[in-house]
Amino acid sequence: MISTGTARRVHPAWWVAVVAFIALLGSAAFRSMPGVFMNPLHDEFGWPHSVISAAVSLNLLLYGLTAPFAAALMARFGIRRVTVAALLLIAAGSGLTVFMTASWQLIVCWGLLVGLGTGSMALAFVSTVVDRWFVQRRGLVSGVLTAGSATGQLIFLPLAAVLVESDGWRFTSLVIAGTALLVGLLVRLVMRDHPRDAGVTAYGATGDEPEPERDRGNPAAVALRALRDAARKPAFWLLAGGFAICGASTNGLVNTHFVPAAHDHGMPTTTAAGLLAVIGVFDVLGTVLSGWLTDKVNPRLLLAAYYTLRGLSLFVLPQLLGPSVEASMVLFVVFYGLDWVATVPPTMALCREHFGPRASVVFGWVFASHQIGAAAIASIAGVVRDQFGDYAAAWYGAGLLCLLATAFSVSIRVAGPRSKPAPVTTGSASR
Repeated sequence: MISTGTARRVHPAWWVAVVAFIALLGSAAFRSMPGVFMNPLHDEFGWPHSVISAAVSLNLLLYGLTAPFAAALMARFGIRRVTVAALLLIAAGSGLTVFMTASWQLIVCWGLLVGLGTGSMALAFVSTVVDRWFVQRRGLVSGVLTAGSATGQLIFLPLAAVLVESDGWRFTSLVIAGTALLVGLLVRLVMRDHPRDAGVTAYGATGDEPEPERDRGNPAAVALRALRDAARKPAFWLLAGGFAICGASTNGLVNTHFVPAAHDHGMPTTTAAGLLAVIGVFDVLGTVLSGWLTDKVNPRLLLAAYYTLRGLSLFVLPQLLGPSVEASMVLFVVFYGLDWVATVPPTMALCREHFGPRASVVFGWVFASHQIGAAAIASIAGVVRDQFGDYAAAWYGAGLLCLLATAFSVSIRVAGPRSKPAPVTTGSASR
């Protein structure tokens, strides 16, 4: 039990954060696995890459669109139940692949089941845990948990590639399924839904803070109602627009097209992929640092700085690409890694400021815009490459979009003081 014995010396919020971090590590690893399965599946079954990619695309789409509904489910049924159910979906999706005989089964397993499972542990999960369990250190904890996604992919993707090569994709699928079940067991044993379940208040609470809502209504209706209400505020559109550009300039453009763009300039594919991995390493450091800064600096100013610097770096990138790795390219990789998802902690903080107890569900919708932006620019950049023979216009266009995101960020007004805490639909207040 996290509330007795030696563990009692540490506030239970930190144990919940540790378990959430482990779950996010696993979620990131599970989400990235289809990439190492693509060639083995093509070689064994003869399925076109486009068909296999369809499963990956559905996975990515559900990863974004599931988030607000998962946040509403957590408000209704609790963090622990929803997270355990998500891990069971991942285990089922991965384990059932060993019985596949047709390509549509891959779409159901990796696209639908794993997509729903990992989407339930997306950044809205981070927001929910932080809002429930922390009043102080929210920015720092948001940064650490967000970094868990990048860390999971960095640690487990190379390991999965080795397992696939040595033992085959079926064995690797079963390892993933088993790991998801073990993480689910850990969540079941340690995670708690509310501080009151451990007999405490949230970390740093004074007793005056409103408790996040526990709406007993239909979770889908709750999520859609949160979207309807948030859409009435300009802050929502400014945050969603900026986060869509964030997704476009990271996952959609650099993560998808950096390697082929570098190869166009004569750089070996393995070298370009190695640079992308280094971006992921510095992403962890940048996100944790951004979380720390969010506790101390106006989040609007942080977002404006991040988007401006990112835009300027994209303007420079076409001149840095070449057959070899120069010092200037290393500097770009380090900086872009530090800035990669540094936008997450201040965006969460602004959602919390403007939307109060419904911040986690609203952030789920803001995160959905991130994935929509990523999907859109991934396709647009491919068209640019086909039409013009290189990616230069895509880099410059994304740089301009980042400057637009800067304008969005500085346009977000400070939320007015709340006359009283937002009402809680049901449930008692935290002790």
